[in-house]
Parts: sequence; C-alpha cells; structure tokens
Amino acid sequence: MTAAAETTPSPYSDAPPAHWLSTRPRLIVASAFMLFLELALIRWTGSNIVHLSYFTNFVLLGSFLGIGLGFLRVGRTTRQPYYSPIVLAVLVVVILLFPVTVDRQTEGVLYWTSLGTHGPPPWLILPVIFAAAAVVLMGPAELVGRCFPELDRLEAYRYDLIGSLTGIGLFTALSFLSAPPVVWGAIAALAYTVLLRPRRLWGRIALVVPSLVVVGALAVETLTAGALWSPYYKVTYKRFEHDGVPVMDIQVNGIPHQQAIPAANRLEWERQYALPYERAAARKLDDVLIVGAGSGTDVAIALSKGAKHVDAVEIDPKLRELGGTYHPDKPYDDPRVTTVVTDGRAFLERTSKKYDLILFALPDSLTLVAGASSLRLESYLFTQQAMEAAREHLKPGGTFSMYNYYRESWLVDRLASTMQAAFGHKPCVDIVSETGQQAVITAGLDARAQSCGEEWAGATADTPPPTGDDRPFLYLKDRTIPRIYIITLGLILIVSMLAVRAVAGPYTRMRPYTDLFLLGVAFLLLETKSVTGFALLFGTTWVVNAIVFAGVLVAVLAAVEVTRRFRTPPLPVMYGVLLGGLLLAWLVPNSWLLSLPLPLRAVAAVAVAFLPIFAANVVFAKRFADSGDATVAFGANLLGAMVGGCLEYAALVIGYQGLLIVAGVLYLGAFVLLPRAARTA
Repeated sequence: MTAAAETTPSPYSDAPPAHWLSTRPRLIVASAFMLFLELALIRWTGSNIVHLSYFTNFVLLGSFLGIGLGFLRVGRTTRQPYYSPIVLAVLVVVILLFPVTVDRQTEGVLYWTSLGTHGPPPWLILPVIFAAAAVVLMGPAELVGRCFPELDRLEAYRYDLIGSLTGIGLFTALSFLSAPPVVWGAIAALAYTVLLRPRRLWGRIALVVPSLVVVGALAVETLTAGALWSPYYKVTYKRFEHDGVPVMDIQVNGIPHQQAIPAANRLEWERQYALPYERAAARKLDDVLIVGAGSGTDVAIALSKGAKHVDAVEIDPKLRELGGTYHPDKPYDDPRVTTVVTDGRAFLERTSKKYDLILFALPDSLTLVAGASSLRLESYLFTQQAMEAAREHLKPGGTFSMYNYYRESWLVDRLASTMQAAFGHKPCVDIVSETGQQAVITAGLDARAQSCGEEWAGATADTPPPTGDDRPFLYLKDRTIPRIYIITLGLILIVSMLAVRAVAGPYTRMRPYTDLFLLGVAFLLLETKSVTGFALLFGTTWVVNAIVFAGVLVAVLAAVEVTRRFRTPPLPVMYGVLLGGLLLAWLVPNSWLLSLPLPLRAVAAVAVAFLPIFAANVVFAKRFADSGDATVAFGANLLGAMVGGCLEYAALVIGYQGLLIVAGVLYLGAFVLLPRAARTA
C-alpha cells in the first residue's frame, strides 16, 4: 500500500487523510506497542491460567501468527484494525471471569498441571487464548506493516527494531517497578488511541469502550486480588492462624506455592525439614547456603539448628519481601543472615565461599523461562553439573541436601542417581511420605560425612539417567516429546495454515520468499539457544532474560546498519560466515565457558552466541532489501519464526546444542532456495 492510497479512505474505514505522526515515529510507536503487548499478554495470561505457567510458548506462537498475518494483510484493506482492542477486551473479561487456578485442597504435587483445577478445561481455554492472541497482535502488526512501503526496506526494518527495543525497555522498567497490569492496560489504551486516531463516532466507540473495559477490569483485579506483581509471578497471600499458630499462605499464578510458619511448628509438623541436619555426620553449621529461601521458613529452621551464618538465595524479590515483612520468626532480620536475590545455579558458579551445609529447599518455580518452551527457572539446579558445583563448595565434612514433594518414585531415584554420579557414592534417601513422594536426598562430601538411616537401594531399570546442562528436563522421563505437545503443535500448525490462507490469500504470494521463511524458522532456534545458553551461564533471572532479548535485537540492528552503510560480502560468503559461526557455537562447550572468570565468560559468551546471529541478519537484511514485496517478505519471515517456535520442542529429544545442527540444516535449505539473481548479486 502506498502513501497515496491512504489519502482516499474507504467509506467503511475510519482512516483520515494523513496521520498526525509522520511515518518514522509512527513506525517506532507501533513496533514498540506490538512487542510490549506481546510481552504483557504472555505475562498476564500466565498469571491467571495455570496451564500457561507451563505452556507460555502457546501465547508466543499465537503472537507470531498474528504478527505475520498483520503484515500479510497490508494492501488488502484500508480499514483500521479496531478488531484488536475489541478482542483484547473480550479476552481480558473472559480470563477474569473464568480463571484457571489450582485447588489447595487437592492432594498431590503440581506436575504438568496434573492437580485438580477450577475453571475451563485446557482443551477449551487454550485454543481461545491462542486465537485471541493472534487476532490482538494482528492489529498492531498491520499498523507496523503499513509503514514499511513508505520507507526504504532496510530503513523501515531499522525503525521497527528501534521500536522493539523501546517496547522491551518499557516492559522491563515496569517489571522492575513491580507495576500491576492496570498500568499495562493503560499504556495499551494510550497506544491504541495514538495509532488508530479515530475521527468518526463509531470509530471512537470501537476504541474507547474496549479501552475502558480493559483498564477497568484490570483495575478491579489489582484492587481486589491483593496481588503483588514480581518479575515472575502474580503473588497473592493470606495471613491467618491455625490452632493458634500464625501462618502466611502464598500462591503464585493461582498455584499454592509455600507457607511461612514458625520454625518450631514446621519441624513438629513435617519431619523432612529436620532430616538434612540429622543426616550430616559432623553436625557443624558455621556456614549454611539455602537455595530457594522463599519467605524464610527454611532460613528460620537453619537458625534454630544453630547456624552461625546463612546465605539465603531466592530468585523472586517479592517472596523475599513478604518473608521479611510477615514471617513470624523474622529470620531475615537476623544479623546472621545474608540475602542474595538471584538464581541459585548462578550463585554457585560465581561464589568462592564454601559451606558446611548446602540446602536446596523446595526450589520449584512453577513457571518457565520466557522465550524457552521447556526450560523452567530451576531446571539448571538439578543437573549433574549443578550438583558437582555444589560439591565443589562444600567444606571438609560438609553435606548437600534437597527435599521436595517429588510425586513419582522414579523422579526420586533419578535425583539420587544424579547425586551419586556427582559425589561418587550413594546418597541418603529418606521417603518421608509415600503420598506425593515427599523425600529428602542427602550426600556428604564423602561417604563418611553423611549419616544415613536405611541404605538407598540404588537406581532401577526404570530410573532414567541423570540430566545434564544440555538437556535439563528433570520431569521428562523419556527422551521424547510428550504426546500432548505433538498434538497441540500439530493443531497449531493446521490452524495457522488455514488462517494464513483466509487472511492473506493464496500461498503463491509467499512462494518467492520461501528462503526468508526458512530464515525465520532457523533464527528462532538460534535465539532459543542463546536464551537458554545465557540462562545457564549467568542465571535464569528476568534481568538476564531481558538483556539477552535486547542484545539479540541490538545485534540484528547492528547487522541492518552495517548492511545499509557499508559494502558487505555477497550472500554466498555471508552464508559461509553464518555456518562457520554455528560450527564455532557447537564446538565451544558450556563447561569451558563456565570455567572462565565472570568478565571473560561474558565476553566469550557474547562473541560465540552473537556471531551467528549477526551473520544471519546480514543475510536477511541483504535478501530483504532486494525483495519485491516488503510486507509479504517480512510476513513470511515472521510465520517462519512461529514454525521455529514449534520446532524448538525438538530440544526435548536432541538437547539445546542439537538445535544448532537443525538451524544449520535450515540455513543450508534457505541458501539452496535463494533466487539465482540474489545469489550472484
């Protein structure tokens, strides 16, 4: 669509002769809003629909589909996309009226959302959310796409990237400030108003009414739920007394998470909390490390056992804040306690301190790392390499222990065999309760440092092997993709194909850009490998995640600027550089990077991870610059990214390092499908 086409509005459109914002700032605002809205949807839907705590990629895939469709709609209509705020309002109301939460009274442990839940079943609510996310994001994408024909291709892409960086920066700042969703909704309403600029009465109604519904509904949620919004969760809590004992019950994203109870009562009610101290032969507690300190009960127990100093590591600042304010024992006020808000594995890799006891205290995040379909916040805590790192931080005679409700006996045996592989001898395994497989697993620095009750029988033929940093999927018993994922992803791809045909017309429009489609598939895999790699090297915290996503966009922007301003090698040469970068990333082991001092590790990790990302985007920029139809070419690339989001589940079988091989094959396919004119230019 050209600028001239906009000057002749359809009688059915609300498009004025010209936008009050010129093309470049309008493109930046629209792109920033598009990414901000995507992040907000992923975060907010997951906080109210428990299934999305484990299927965050579901909303991401819907967003990719919607963004791709939005670009493909450009030139096919001049109507303003008022459908986007309307569907957003409907989605917000439906989720608030029919949230999916876990029943606190249900026995068992959360494992692939297996607990009894209140609300619509997953087969009903998840397709609704997927479709709504696609339609909502299609609107801002259409507004972004309308700016592309008015600018040089790479210049338009440049401002799109600047807008994306702005959107990430804004959402990161709001996360840092713990801003509630009503603020996100107000920003969305403002962005819709700025971009849609309604002039006619029906247009104003189509914008104002949904905006008021969204902001009003989110305001009611904020005021009535009593929620704290951490960078990871929607945290709600209740304080009450049970038989005269003060209790603070904490839920995250509608899931029962932990309780703050006086140490004496917790030790009386549940034996598992005392066992790590009983299994330590030396009974020396000069220095204790607790990973997953949460609201402070485990810290209070360590102090009650005589610990002289406790390093309390907790990834979520709001859980730590609640414990500091309301825990009956006030453990965080004790001068013997030092609090560190970070990822437990990252702390182990950075600290040089040694401990008499290292305790993993029910570290179950109940959520996934954004941008990684199967990586949980605590995934890198339970690998053999993580337990070896814990062993390296034990003093002579020290012990390492973990406890939780593991649900499955094979899971207890897997963790015990992982500990055995890391420590070189059998650990103590105490099954406190067969219900939920409540267990404590303890290993001394050597066999003499531990004092077991009954000897662990050892791994059985049913016990899966220990997990490693490349496949840190503790809860996946077999090296396979669960059937629920295969069915869901298959349905997503079928629905997406039908949606593309219905919205964008014949597939022949995208046929000349099949190589760009494959570039999108491969790049999403490359991005996933970067996110998971940096999570291992520097922690699964939201700060690291935000920096990595911003770093990827900066690398892409740098590739665009280099392509715009300098003479770059021809595409065959750049494909060679790209494949060389992939080979380098595949050859450099994470274990070597982890062995480097932190500053040197950061430099090496950035060089290894971002070389192929930079080369891939020089390839894309050169190819995109010569495309015949900018919006169709860009849309094809975005739809490829959606397929890449489905394909990243292959990591469950081949590991994250294996994704580099798949990406390499896809890039070779893109080179083979490269038009002859582009290859020889």
